[in-house]
Amino acid sequence: MKLLVLGGTAWLGHEVARQAVGRGHQVTCVTRGLSGPIPDGASHIQSDRDADHGLEAVSAVHWDAVLDVSRQPGHVKRAVRDLRSADYYVFVSSVSVYANHGPLGQDEDAPLLPPLESEVMETMETYGEAKAACEKAVLEGLGAERCMIARVGLIGGPGDIFGRTGYWPMRFANPSVEDGTVLVPNAPSLPVQVIDVRDLAAWLVQNCEGQLSGVYNATGEKHSFAEHIAAAREVAGHQGQLAVADAEWLHRHGVQEWAGPKSLPLWLSDPEWQGMNARSNMRAKGAGLVLRPLEETLRDTLEWEESTGIEKPRRAGLTKNEEAELIPELG
Repeated sequence: MKLLVLGGTAWLGHEVARQAVGRGHQVTCVTRGLSGPIPDGASHIQSDRDADHGLEAVSAVHWDAVLDVSRQPGHVKRAVRDLRSADYYVFVSSVSVYANHGPLGQDEDAPLLPPLESEVMETMETYGEAKAACEKAVLEGLGAERCMIARVGLIGGPGDIFGRTGYWPMRFANPSVEDGTVLVPNAPSLPVQVIDVRDLAAWLVQNCEGQLSGVYNATGEKHSFAEHIAAAREVAGHQGQLAVADAEWLHRHGVQEWAGPKSLPLWLSDPEWQGMNARSNMRAKGAGLVLRPLEETLRDTLEWEESTGIEKPRRAGLTKNEEAELIPELG
């Protein structure tokens, strides 16, 4: 198979390209060359998709499959225009396209946000609308029978530079205070869904081979936050106590939800957002998506965290000093 990966140096795109090469496919990655090297065995074409003819170097080639991870509607519209001769197109979308994130267990038929009218997503505030516009461009430009839309949930596993899945096993393995106590939010029933990047990439490559069409929620198995914390403690061998804090206390002390500076990753206190991590993945599993146990994902992510340095700058979580200051305040 001749596979064109629009990306291939960032996390998911790199893993897709790596696995496709490993399965014997001829892989070409089109990137700006800013996120790192492409996998061994793949070909690289440097290009800027902001340019109107940014895909000119690959548009005359016949591709068996194209995989696109962009969030910019203009990028996707131009790709659909220039790569129309490809047999098959996979667009990696997001569960952020859904209009309502409150109800649990919603499937692919749930209402969507209106597509972004602009070709450029200026801020992450319109991420869902931008991805919806990208989906619309693919489906209308190529036809539903020639493409697949994968609405991806939270991705985890080795290489998680966002820090959302690495924080908890890392912190339990490396507590901030001497007695091993770790600060956690009081949200035991909060749903959490993590799909391992390796499982997602394997499924996407498999679908490029078989040219599966349709729209799918590519999400992990749903666990409660308590189950996720227990799995993280187990892989880290944590024997300390949990300092459990209510949402009001955490907010009062400046602790953020989900990700970003001074945050507790994966935590959401607003019920109107808790369905975001409780999407039905039955259609994707019926189409061959195989998911490894959560413990394996967290264990491998912990190994990656430690191999790359636990003191590296983080995009999610509390620093050691921040947590060490908060725990005594909780009493």
